[in-house]
Amino acid sequence: MSSKKKTARIAGLIYLILILSGIFNLIYVPSTLFVSGDPLATLENIENQQTLFQLGILSGLLCFTCFILLPLALYKLLSEVHKTHAVLMVIFALVSVPISYLNIGNLFTVLSLINDEQLLGLFTREELLAQVMVYLEHYSNGTLVAHIFWGLWLFPFGYLVYKSGFLPKFLGICLMLGCFGYLIDFLGYFLCPDYASTTFATLVGIPSGIGEIGICLWMLIVGVRSKSPA
Repeated sequence: MSSKKKTARIAGLIYLILILSGIFNLIYVPSTLFVSGDPLATLENIENQQTLFQLGILSGLLCFTCFILLPLALYKLLSEVHKTHAVLMVIFALVSVPISYLNIGNLFTVLSLINDEQLLGLFTREELLAQVMVYLEHYSNGTLVAHIFWGLWLFPFGYLVYKSGFLPKFLGICLMLGCFGYLIDFLGYFLCPDYASTTFATLVGIPSGIGEIGICLWMLIVGVRSKSPA
Protein backbone atom coordinates (compact mmCIF):
# COMPACT_ATOMS: atom_id res chain seq x y z
CA MET A 1 0.00 0.00 0.00
CA SER A 2 2.89 2.36 0.73
CA SER A 3 4.28 1.72 -2.77
CA LYS A 4 0.84 2.26 -4.33
CA LYS A 5 0.38 5.53 -2.44
CA LYS A 6 3.78 6.72 -3.68
CA THR A 7 2.86 5.83 -7.27
CA ALA A 8 -0.46 7.69 -6.89
CA ARG A 9 1.30 10.80 -5.62
CA ILE A 10 3.82 10.72 -8.47
CA ALA A 11 0.92 10.42 -10.92
CA GLY A 12 -0.86 13.28 -9.14
CA LEU A 13 2.22 15.51 -9.43
CA ILE A 14 2.61 14.77 -13.14
CA TYR A 15 -1.12 15.41 -13.61
CA LEU A 16 -0.84 18.76 -11.81
CA ILE A 17 2.02 19.87 -14.08
CA LEU A 18 0.01 18.73 -17.10
CA ILE A 19 -3.10 20.64 -16.01
CA LEU A 20 -1.26 23.88 -15.18
CA SER A 21 0.83 23.88 -18.36
CA GLY A 22 -2.24 22.91 -20.41
CA ILE A 23 -4.29 25.78 -18.98
CA PHE A 24 -1.47 28.22 -19.79
CA ASN A 25 -0.96 26.88 -23.31
CA LEU A 26 -4.54 26.16 -24.35
CA ILE A 27 -6.49 28.84 -22.48
CA TYR A 28 -4.41 31.74 -21.14
CA VAL A 29 -2.14 32.38 -24.13
CA PRO A 30 -4.89 32.14 -26.82
CA SER A 31 -7.28 34.29 -24.78
CA THR A 32 -4.55 36.91 -24.37
CA LEU A 33 -3.13 37.00 -27.90
CA PHE A 34 -5.80 35.77 -30.29
CA VAL A 35 -8.60 38.22 -31.12
CA SER A 36 -11.63 36.54 -32.67
CA GLY A 37 -12.63 38.17 -35.95
CA ASP A 38 -9.61 40.51 -35.99
CA PRO A 39 -6.58 38.87 -37.68
CA LEU A 40 -4.56 42.10 -37.71
CA ALA A 41 -4.92 42.56 -33.94
CA THR A 42 -3.92 38.91 -33.45
CA LEU A 43 -0.77 39.36 -35.54
CA GLU A 44 0.17 42.56 -33.71
CA ASN A 45 -0.35 40.87 -30.34
CA ILE A 46 1.95 38.00 -31.33
CA GLU A 47 4.59 40.43 -32.64
CA ASN A 48 4.43 42.62 -29.53
CA GLN A 49 4.28 39.76 -27.02
CA GLN A 50 6.55 37.18 -28.55
CA THR A 51 7.89 36.08 -25.18
CA LEU A 52 4.39 35.11 -24.06
CA PHE A 53 3.82 33.31 -27.38
CA GLN A 54 7.10 31.40 -26.93
CA LEU A 55 6.23 30.52 -23.33
CA GLY A 56 2.94 29.17 -24.63
CA ILE A 57 4.85 26.88 -27.01
CA LEU A 58 7.16 25.68 -24.24
CA SER A 59 4.26 25.05 -21.87
CA GLY A 60 2.56 23.04 -24.61
CA LEU A 61 5.64 20.87 -25.08
CA LEU A 62 5.83 20.35 -21.31
CA CYS A 63 2.13 19.47 -21.17
CA PHE A 64 2.37 16.86 -23.93
CA THR A 65 5.54 15.37 -22.45
CA CYS A 66 3.64 14.91 -19.19
CA PHE A 67 0.91 13.22 -21.25
CA ILE A 68 3.47 10.51 -22.06
CA LEU A 69 4.49 10.00 -18.44
CA LEU A 70 1.05 10.26 -16.83
CA PRO A 71 -0.68 7.27 -18.46
CA LEU A 72 2.39 5.12 -17.74
CA ALA A 73 2.26 6.05 -14.05
CA LEU A 74 -1.49 5.43 -13.99
CA TYR A 75 -0.99 2.07 -15.69
CA LYS A 76 1.34 1.04 -12.88
CA LEU A 77 -1.28 2.15 -10.36
CA LEU A 78 -4.42 0.75 -12.01
CA SER A 79 -3.45 -2.19 -14.23
CA GLU A 80 -4.36 -4.70 -11.50
CA VAL A 81 -7.95 -3.40 -11.56
CA HIS A 82 -8.54 -4.34 -15.21
CA LYS A 83 -5.64 -4.96 -17.61
CA THR A 84 -7.56 -4.36 -20.85
CA HIS A 85 -8.98 -1.01 -19.76
CA ALA A 86 -5.55 0.01 -18.49
CA VAL A 87 -4.00 -0.75 -21.88
CA LEU A 88 -6.75 1.18 -23.68
CA MET A 89 -6.20 4.13 -21.36
CA VAL A 90 -2.50 4.23 -22.26
CA ILE A 91 -3.10 3.77 -26.01
CA PHE A 92 -5.72 6.52 -26.28
CA ALA A 93 -3.56 8.95 -24.30
CA LEU A 94 -0.34 8.23 -26.21
CA VAL A 95 -1.99 8.48 -29.64
CA SER A 96 -2.77 12.13 -28.93
CA VAL A 97 0.87 13.01 -28.20
CA PRO A 98 2.35 12.92 -31.75
CA ILE A 99 -0.73 14.78 -33.00
CA SER A 100 -0.13 17.48 -30.39
CA TYR A 101 3.64 17.68 -31.01
CA LEU A 102 3.16 18.03 -34.76
CA ASN A 103 0.46 20.61 -34.14
CA ILE A 104 2.86 22.75 -32.12
CA GLY A 105 4.95 22.94 -35.29
CA ASN A 106 2.38 25.37 -36.69
CA LEU A 107 3.24 27.83 -33.93
CA PHE A 108 6.97 27.50 -34.65
CA THR A 109 6.16 28.36 -38.28
CA VAL A 110 4.29 31.48 -37.15
CA LEU A 111 7.41 32.59 -35.24
CA SER A 112 9.53 31.98 -38.35
CA LEU A 113 7.18 34.03 -40.50
CA ILE A 114 7.31 37.09 -38.26
CA ASN A 115 11.06 36.91 -37.44
CA ASP A 116 12.91 35.51 -40.47
CA GLU A 117 14.08 38.49 -42.56
CA GLN A 118 14.39 36.37 -45.70
CA LEU A 119 10.79 35.24 -45.38
CA LEU A 120 9.60 38.75 -44.53
CA GLY A 121 11.13 39.96 -47.77
CA LEU A 122 8.97 37.55 -49.75
CA PHE A 123 5.59 38.79 -48.43
CA THR A 124 3.70 42.02 -48.23
CA ARG A 125 2.10 42.85 -44.88
CA GLU A 126 -1.23 41.51 -46.13
CA GLU A 127 0.35 38.30 -47.40
CA LEU A 128 2.19 37.82 -44.09
CA LEU A 129 -1.09 38.27 -42.23
CA ALA A 130 -2.76 35.67 -44.44
CA GLN A 131 0.09 33.19 -43.93
CA VAL A 132 0.02 33.60 -40.14
CA MET A 133 -3.75 33.12 -40.05
CA VAL A 134 -3.48 29.95 -42.14
CA TYR A 135 -1.02 28.38 -39.70
CA LEU A 136 -3.05 29.48 -36.68
CA GLU A 137 -6.08 27.85 -38.31
CA HIS A 138 -4.05 24.67 -38.85
CA TYR A 139 -3.13 24.80 -35.16
CA SER A 140 -6.77 25.22 -34.16
CA ASN A 141 -7.80 22.27 -36.34
CA GLY A 142 -5.03 20.09 -34.92
CA THR A 143 -6.15 20.90 -31.38
CA LEU A 144 -9.69 19.97 -32.37
CA VAL A 145 -8.54 16.55 -33.64
CA ALA A 146 -6.57 15.98 -30.42
CA HIS A 147 -9.83 16.56 -28.50
CA ILE A 148 -11.00 13.14 -29.69
CA PHE A 149 -8.21 11.31 -27.87
CA TRP A 150 -8.20 13.70 -24.89
CA GLY A 151 -11.74 12.46 -24.43
CA LEU A 152 -11.36 8.77 -25.29
CA TRP A 153 -8.65 8.08 -22.72
CA LEU A 154 -10.87 9.39 -19.91
CA PHE A 155 -13.43 6.61 -20.27
CA PRO A 156 -11.15 3.64 -19.44
CA PHE A 157 -9.37 5.83 -16.89
CA GLY A 158 -12.67 6.72 -15.23
CA TYR A 159 -13.78 3.09 -15.28
CA LEU A 160 -10.57 2.02 -13.56
CA VAL A 161 -10.98 4.73 -10.92
CA TYR A 162 -14.60 3.68 -10.35
CA LYS A 163 -13.77 -0.02 -10.01
CA SER A 164 -10.51 0.39 -8.09
CA GLY A 165 -11.92 0.54 -4.58
CA PHE A 166 -9.05 2.80 -3.50
CA LEU A 167 -10.04 5.95 -5.45
CA PRO A 168 -13.37 7.86 -5.23
CA LYS A 169 -16.14 6.39 -7.39
CA PHE A 170 -17.63 9.87 -7.90
CA LEU A 171 -14.48 11.06 -9.65
CA GLY A 172 -14.51 7.95 -11.82
CA ILE A 173 -18.04 8.81 -12.96
CA CYS A 174 -17.00 12.40 -13.71
CA LEU A 175 -14.06 11.17 -15.78
CA MET A 176 -16.27 8.84 -17.83
CA LEU A 177 -18.76 11.66 -18.42
CA GLY A 178 -15.82 13.88 -19.33
CA CYS A 179 -15.02 11.53 -22.20
CA PHE A 180 -18.38 12.31 -23.79
CA GLY A 181 -17.90 16.01 -23.03
CA TYR A 182 -14.72 16.13 -25.12
CA LEU A 183 -16.37 14.21 -27.96
CA ILE A 184 -19.39 16.53 -27.88
CA ASP A 185 -17.00 19.49 -27.95
CA PHE A 186 -15.32 18.07 -31.05
CA LEU A 187 -18.63 17.69 -32.85
CA GLY A 188 -19.86 21.07 -31.64
CA TYR A 189 -16.80 23.02 -32.80
CA PHE A 190 -16.72 21.07 -36.07
CA LEU A 191 -20.41 21.37 -36.96
CA CYS A 192 -21.50 24.63 -35.32
CA PRO A 193 -19.49 27.85 -35.92
CA ASP A 194 -21.02 29.56 -32.87
CA TYR A 195 -20.64 26.58 -30.53
CA ALA A 196 -17.96 28.24 -28.35
CA SER A 197 -20.32 31.07 -27.40
CA THR A 198 -23.14 28.78 -26.21
CA THR A 199 -23.91 27.99 -22.57
CA PHE A 200 -24.01 24.31 -23.48
CA ALA A 201 -20.31 24.43 -24.45
CA THR A 202 -19.50 25.59 -20.92
CA LEU A 203 -21.73 23.05 -19.20
CA VAL A 204 -20.48 20.06 -21.16
CA GLY A 205 -16.94 20.63 -19.92
CA ILE A 206 -17.83 20.65 -16.22
CA PRO A 207 -17.63 16.85 -15.58
CA SER A 208 -14.14 16.55 -17.08
CA GLY A 209 -12.98 19.58 -15.11
CA ILE A 210 -14.26 18.15 -11.84
CA GLY A 211 -12.97 14.67 -12.63
CA GLU A 212 -9.48 15.59 -13.82
CA ILE A 213 -8.72 18.29 -11.24
CA GLY A 214 -10.37 16.21 -8.52
CA ILE A 215 -8.46 12.99 -9.22
CA CYS A 216 -5.22 14.97 -9.62
CA LEU A 217 -5.57 16.58 -6.18
CA TRP A 218 -6.81 13.35 -4.58
CA MET A 219 -3.81 11.35 -5.78
CA LEU A 220 -1.41 14.14 -4.90
CA ILE A 221 -2.75 14.79 -1.39
CA VAL A 222 -4.45 11.59 -0.26
CA GLY A 223 -2.79 9.00 -2.48
CA VAL A 224 -5.02 5.95 -2.21
CA ARG A 225 -7.45 4.55 0.34
CA SER A 226 -6.46 1.55 2.41
CA LYS A 227 -9.25 -0.55 0.92
CA SER A 228 -8.14 -3.30 -1.45
CA PRO A 229 -9.20 -3.15 -5.13
CA ALA A 230 -12.56 -4.68 -6.02
